[in-house]
Amino acid sequence: MLVFEITIALLLAGALLALWARRLRAPYPALLALAGTLGAVVPGLPEVTLDPELALALFVAPTLLDAAYDASPRDLRDNWLPVTGLVVVCVLCTTAAVAAVARWVEPGIPWAAALALGAIVAPPDASAAAAVLRQLRPPHRVLVILEGESLLNDATALLIYRVAVGAAVTGVFDGWSVLPMLLLTCGGGAALGHVWARLYFWLTERVEEIAVSVLLQFLGVFALWMLAERLGVSPIIAMVAHAITIARHAPMRSGARHRIASYAVWEVAVFVLNILAFILIGLQLRGILQRLDGGAWRDVLFAAVACATVILVRVFWVMGYNTVIRWKIRRWGMRTRRPMQRPNWQGGVIISWCGMRGIVTLAAALALPEDFPFRDLILLTAFAVTLVTLVAQGLTLRWLMERLSLPDDGAVEREVELARAETARAALGVLKDAPDGAATARLREEYKARLQPAEGSAAALAALQSQAVAAQRARLGALRRDGAIGDDAFHVVEEEIDLLELSGDPRIRALRAP
Repeated sequence: MLVFEITIALLLAGALLALWARRLRAPYPALLALAGTLGAVVPGLPEVTLDPELALALFVAPTLLDAAYDASPRDLRDNWLPVTGLVVVCVLCTTAAVAAVARWVEPGIPWAAALALGAIVAPPDASAAAAVLRQLRPPHRVLVILEGESLLNDATALLIYRVAVGAAVTGVFDGWSVLPMLLLTCGGGAALGHVWARLYFWLTERVEEIAVSVLLQFLGVFALWMLAERLGVSPIIAMVAHAITIARHAPMRSGARHRIASYAVWEVAVFVLNILAFILIGLQLRGILQRLDGGAWRDVLFAAVACATVILVRVFWVMGYNTVIRWKIRRWGMRTRRPMQRPNWQGGVIISWCGMRGIVTLAAALALPEDFPFRDLILLTAFAVTLVTLVAQGLTLRWLMERLSLPDDGAVEREVELARAETARAALGVLKDAPDGAATARLREEYKARLQPAEGSAAALAALQSQAVAAQRARLGALRRDGAIGDDAFHVVEEEIDLLELSGDPRIRALRAP
């Protein structure tokens, strides 16, 4: 009961920290990392140990699917070269560099354990950076590269992690098996994720109950992860392929009520999992610090060197790539399938500074076997890297973005206007042959309005929309208080007003998004 009460209290603290982070316009994981650090020094808190086999499935699977659902295959194809460089080359360089400096500071650590540490701290959680950057409206290309990296770098890092952990536990390493294993695990994972999405649609297409539908989504995610583990393919790639397939076909198979409810539940679930990950690592820190026997200063040096390495390797790689690609464009020009902003040094600086580590690093550290060599030191280092990068980079990212003056290129807004106009024309095409009447005329006028540019300030339109919705809510509440309507009728109309508020005028909907 004590652990449950402490967990509830810490979840409340996490919620308050997230509200504070929003006011500071900083990524909330940065404040969660600081709170997790306090968990190691607050007296009376118990040391909690999570089953290592559960850590990755519990924390990574839902978080990854939530991020992958919003990924754009088209934009990833357009930016495949910088994304691949970050996902493969940068992860490999970071892993090797961290392993080398770990052996330099602590010569007794085996190479397999050092490589496992490198793989743990190599993949950044670029989604945390993207959440901050969206508020600042950087060029769309920067966001695409960061989001693509956050989806796929885990697969590279966790493949190295599995090989290194297996070598450390068994003492056997077969270098010739790595490439075939990479092809099998990645290709098999992609195929499994696609097939699983198709099977999911077939099994759930007749489910109308929202609660059952959302529950089946979570069950499907965990079942896919466990199946991928059993088959020996990459669960990360399987999850990304599954999410992208779902995202491409779900809009035509589910209604607005299911979609809105699903989005809300997933947002809360991912938020809670982030809080729990930082809480659990914090509750293990006290015991880790007590068991470490290498000396406090040596352990601090070990963690500090690892932090510096992961930051510097990313800066060197990104800025080096950025310099080469800009030179190539100046010499031979830029050939792209569609108009895109040219790479510039400001974008390179932003991407190089978006190396915050997050839930994948913590989950991979927690998933190490209990008898793994130097496990406590690796856990301490993983948390230190996560804490330092989230705080040092996460809290300065907004300041850096404002100093670089890197404006939005308007790519998404142009496509939004195109989509609104085309969908309105499609609706008018259907209404063209509809029987004349008051309802038909009203709908026609409504869709014609979507084809016209907004008059006046978009902010003023948003304010008027909010006032209209507030007036509807006030009148609806008064009708219930006066006894003119009962609660059943109240909730029906309340849901209609909720949907109106969420959708709003199509010309200002984007302004109302967080």
